[in-house]
Amino acid sequence: MLRTLIVEDNAAFRQSLRSLVREALPDADIAEAGDGEEALRQIAAAPPDFIFMDIRLPKDNGLRLTKLIKAAHPGIVIAIITNHDLPEYRRAAADNGASYFIPKDTPTDEIVAIVRAVRESKIAACL
Repeated sequence: MLRTLIVEDNAAFRQSLRSLVREALPDADIAEAGDGEEALRQIAAAPPDFIFMDIRLPKDNGLRLTKLIKAAHPGIVIAIITNHDLPEYRRAAADNGASYFIPKDTPTDEIVAIVRAVRESKIAACL
């Protein structure tokens, strides 16, 4: 089972991503957060294996949150999601500890492949 947290302020996009993950991994445990504060509370209560992190959030920044989360929980895999596929955002995502950078217009089969790869890496780490 892959514990996943979707940190995204757009409820419609959050639901779409949730459905995509659920379709790819029916046994996934999926939580949602609409902002950084809620995300940090959920992570403190039950750290996920994988986080989809929007780069722009109300009252916060997904890059800053990624850096904070990775410092406290280096094993969590984080994918930055954004509408802005810019080289400087890609660099900043990597510099702050994100493992993946996913533009929001990425084809669904590529997102599914990432989710499955993260799950497989978690399974392999447990063996």
